[in-house]
Amino acid sequence: MDDVRALLNMKIFVDTDDDVRLARRIKRDTCDRGRDVHGVLEQYTHFVKPMFDLYVSPSKKYADVIIPWAGGENGVAIDLIVQHIRGKLTISDQRRHYNNLRLLPTNYQIRGMHTIIRDAETSRNDFVFYADRLIRLVVEHGLGCLPFSDHIVQTPTGMDYNGVRFSNRLCGVSVIRSGESMENALRACCKGVKIGKILIRRERDTGPCRILYEKLPLDISRRYVLLLDPILASGASSIAAIDLLLSKGVAEERIIFLTLIAAPPGIKAICETYPLLTVVTTEIDVALSSTHVVLPGIGEFGDRYFGTDCISKDRDGEVSYASTTPADSAAASAARARLRARADADPTANGGLSPQVSGGADGVNLTPRTAATLMANGAPVR
Repeated sequence: MDDVRALLNMKIFVDTDDDVRLARRIKRDTCDRGRDVHGVLEQYTHFVKPMFDLYVSPSKKYADVIIPWAGGENGVAIDLIVQHIRGKLTISDQRRHYNNLRLLPTNYQIRGMHTIIRDAETSRNDFVFYADRLIRLVVEHGLGCLPFSDHIVQTPTGMDYNGVRFSNRLCGVSVIRSGESMENALRACCKGVKIGKILIRRERDTGPCRILYEKLPLDISRRYVLLLDPILASGASSIAAIDLLLSKGVAEERIIFLTLIAAPPGIKAICETYPLLTVVTTEIDVALSSTHVVLPGIGEFGDRYFGTDCISKDRDGEVSYASTTPADSAAASAARARLRARADADPTANGGLSPQVSGGADGVNLTPRTAATLMANGAPVR
């Protein structure tokens, strides 16, 4: 029965008084079936009533709605159910199937900002400006999913205000490098918040994901975690990051995944694998291409936000990047040179991390900001 109940979107129990049920049974069996009253009572007492008490009545505790039977005249209850069903039918996205998916209420403001950042002709300055505005909205909405406690304060007028107190056990975790674009919005909303980082490498388009680097708060198991990654495509990298958080002792229901754009396969993978986790996004895109690109999508979010462009792609599908400004290009080249030199001098340093973050076709491309992040958090970069 548990498997059957899990398939139901809404569970309704129509309750009726015992005397009403017995009276209806006597009328039906004597008038329509030609039975005598004694036989009906005998069957009801020895079989119908015990089976009802054993199997039917206990199912009441699983019901979402319990409606008293009123001969079909309980109009209020019927109207409530009809409104709920109509509301569900108007939802054309995956929120109908996943209760842990939160989609920001759409309006012309949000649609307009998406139009700008999705436009291939948008300049980097405009892209960053409007992406930051959307990120701020997502972060604020994600903070609204956190638990709050009642708190009464006194206003300057001397009156009491019944408010709430924010949860103070909170941290953010960004998935390098696109997730770093969401850090400033979180810091602006939560002063002094701790932010951890995770670097993930995926082997080709459909290969497994590997955690190359992680720097998390020591007490993360006692905190609520906002996982930051602006694009949810297939969900493979996100699952790797979530599994890492779970292995560190973070409770699944304490993880809130924040993303700007999500593809249906990624939503399905995350929401079904982790039903207690909450996913917050601004828009759900149409599909995912065969190369795991979100459609219609936004392109490479990290490249557009940090000012790098994809300039080449080798036969194996590995992409290399170059900075769009000479200063950034020189800084990135210097960071890669220091990483390679460190790896050659001590290949076993930091558990063999250096060869994996050396850049180019053999590792992970680093922007100047990412290289600085790794150096600041103890990665072997000198």
